[in-house]
Amino acid sequence: MAKKKVVALLSGGLDSQLAVRMMQEQGFDVSAVAIKTPFCDFDCGRGCGFEIRERADDLNVELKTVYLGDEYIEMLKKPKHGIGAGFNPCVDCRTMMFDAAKKHMEEIGAEFIISGEVLGQRPMSQHAPSLSIIEKESGLAGKIVRPLSAGLLPATDAEKDGLIKRENLGMIKGRTRRMQLQMAKRYGIENPPNAGGGCLLTEPQFGVKAKDLFGHVETPTINDIDLLKIGRHFRLDEETKFVVGRNKDENEMIKALALPGDILLEARDYMGPVSILRGKNARSHTEFASSVTLRYSDAPETGHGIISVRDGSLTEQVSSECAKEHSYIGFRM
Repeated sequence: MAKKKVVALLSGGLDSQLAVRMMQEQGFDVSAVAIKTPFCDFDCGRGCGFEIRERADDLNVELKTVYLGDEYIEMLKKPKHGIGAGFNPCVDCRTMMFDAAKKHMEEIGAEFIISGEVLGQRPMSQHAPSLSIIEKESGLAGKIVRPLSAGLLPATDAEKDGLIKRENLGMIKGRTRRMQLQMAKRYGIENPPNAGGGCLLTEPQFGVKAKDLFGHVETPTINDIDLLKIGRHFRLDEETKFVVGRNKDENEMIKALALPGDILLEARDYMGPVSILRGKNARSHTEFASSVTLRYSDAPETGHGIISVRDGSLTEQVSSECAKEHSYIGFRM
């Protein structure tokens, strides 16, 4: 008889790998779904996309990637269940991920969805009430199996229908990884990844920048969000922000992300950053941005320099002095 199919949310972390192994051990044919968002995608510089594809190969499962773009940004404007310590809407985010997995489940005729979630491991989205909310709001009540902790959770439809047995389910709770590491050894998973999420929104410093963006732009674009991931960020007024590159790669990315209406600044005679002014009042901040750009370059702190200021097809040379730290530090996020 053909194996029963299940869909796994695969993150590349150890817990989701163990969930897949547990289901394979019990005779299921597992198909994996990886979720990309503007804040946790395969191109964020962490190599997570490569890791997920590598994990899928190691697990011998087919991998489908689903991108949540504009709809994710819309959700972030007003997440129904609030945000965490950074700018992370974990409950709403997980609901969207399971909704995407549900579509794949229906497409391939799978019985249920599995994930590597552990009861009590994450404060916002993995305590019992949140797990229940996520199931209901994704339309998957009874259809989500969390193998690592399922022995501590209410019986799912799969258990009630006899597809899985409670004695084959885990009873892991909390943030300790001792049991997971033992299981990894048993399943032959070498070099298990460290614990920790890959979502930029959970990072407090990035969260500050994200809150600022969503507080000043009604509907941020993917370009706005990509700019959040690089550089030193300054809020100059309600309409204008200023970003200063930190290295050669970021300088190139700033140039690539520049849009009509943005102003690019760069020290003419010194090694240093490419900076970008974005917003309705960008032009009025050119003098200030020039002095800060010079300050972050190799120019002497007490020196003068020429800044190339490019506004569309027009480039002008502006004489500037290095800014004093006290003049700009208050604007930095």
